[in-house]
Amino acid sequence: MIADLDELVTAAVTGLFSTMLHMQMAPVPVEPSVVNGEPHVAGAVGFIGRLTGVVYVHTTAAFARRLTATLLHLDDSKVQAEEMINDAMGEIANMLVGQIKSRLSDGGIRCVLTIPSVVRGSQFRIEATSSTEGRLFAFETQGKRIFVQFLFQPSGQTQN
Repeated sequence: MIADLDELVTAAVTGLFSTMLHMQMAPVPVEPSVVNGEPHVAGAVGFIGRLTGVVYVHTTAAFARRLTATLLHLDDSKVQAEEMINDAMGEIANMLVGQIKSRLSDGGIRCVLTIPSVVRGSQFRIEATSSTEGRLFAFETQGKRIFVQFLFQPSGQTQN
């Protein structure tokens, strides 16, 4: 496990949401089950190098719509197409993982990012395979939550 993963993810999430979305995110305890049947949208970006894995950023479809409107400086009612929301969630994941990658690279763990992808659904779970390590984080602003799931496998040499 990356020694300072909690700090790394928390700094990336709070910094990104504060700067780009003008929202103050705070870490909150992860509930045992985040699947409740409500539609969710997950943006995902992978990374490959000394550390290989993927980071998922997911939230309810309703909050994803709000994030999209905020990111694009639009009124919520102007966000009609799922494609707009998909693009915004992919970009949020890309910016978040970009910040994490930068900090990892500063620590000597070099990697490159994959293109963003998006998953939608009401009954999906993100699970790690037996050879994958991972961690689920939850953040909240104004009663709305986002989840960041960091899954990885060390490649090559062991990291710190």
